[in-house]
Amino acid sequence: MITVDALTPDEWQIIRGVRLRSLQDSPHAFTSTYQRELAFDEPAWRQRATTCRWFVATDDGAAIGVAGGIDGWSEDPTDRELVGMWVAPSHRGRGVGRHLLDAVAAWAASVGATTLRLGVREGNQGARAAYLRMGLQATGETMTSPGAPDEGIEVMVLDLDHG
Repeated sequence: MITVDALTPDEWQIIRGVRLRSLQDSPHAFTSTYQRELAFDEPAWRQRATTCRWFVATDDGAAIGVAGGIDGWSEDPTDRELVGMWVAPSHRGRGVGRHLLDAVAAWAASVGATTLRLGVREGNQGARAAYLRMGLQATGETMTSPGAPDEGIEVMVLDLDHG
């Protein structure tokens, strides 16, 4: 049975494990790298677990997906950002991404957000299509990928009032 749970900073090792798996599986989907995050020590992971609200999807106790919610890049207090979304290849197409999105959206709404934003790396058509199916909309806005100025990130949004 697939479940989604919010993680605490004390569960930083679970966050680390599933995040590193995501970076190995889909290195071009994220703005970080496996090597960079492998080097993070316990205090760095605990800090990440404090500044981001992490959710993990499990199937019979095994982590099979992850997503996080943060305050985001916007100065608007009604915006939050979905980050680090990943679902294990063995579980794609089974609604796990929707469960993770719903968990992050519920968290965002609970802290007063009315909009959830996310960035999709240009060329990641599978993720973009999945987000569109889940009700996110393209904004037409793009950003430059941190550390890769020739790579763009498309901004998508979910209206939490009508999500």
